[in-house]
Amino acid sequence: MRGELDPARTYARATCYCRDCQAFARFLGQAGVLDSRGGTDIVAIAPDGLRITAGSEHLACMSMGPKGLLRWYAACCRTPLANTSRDPKLYYTGVVSCVAVVPAALDAALGPRDRVAVNTGSATAPVKSSPLRLLLCGLHIFGPVIASRLRGRRAGAPFFDGQGRPSREPEVISREQRDALRRGGSS
Repeated sequence: MRGELDPARTYARATCYCRDCQAFARFLGQAGVLDSRGGTDIVAIAPDGLRITAGSEHLACMSMGPKGLLRWYAACCRTPLANTSRDPKLYYTGVVSCVAVVPAALDAALGPRDRVAVNTGSATAPVKSSPLRLLLCGLHIFGPVIASRLRGRRAGAPFFDGQGRPSREPEVISREQRDALRRGGSS
């Protein structure tokens, strides 16, 4: 599977320490995606800023519950790709940066990895958070998302079809599976 990310379509960058991002990495058997404190580096991007150029037949989707985020990955190697809302009207995609670009290029385009830390209460070790940075990051993300909503833009390929349905049927895991993954087990 191969793709392209357009740096001009990025909103911001954050490291998410939520239990569900940690559980997603465990679900995939990709604990190396997490940093030493349990965080996942995410690049917030407009959905049209990401294109799959080869191997789209390997695209797969899961969710931690019937109303949870859609978490996309490459089924062939179980590499995490991105997170999206179930609502295609939310013009946002959170790309897991391990697949985005070379780390130095990402740092040059968006700043250092620990620019903004979110959901720090679930980190596996202490993480310094900054409410001001979080607010500024939120404005960088939600400003374009709201503007896109007002213009009627919808998320589309590769994650949604022309009717606004996920391009792959999500595998919704059970509450028991989710709880086991959150505790550090595997699926």
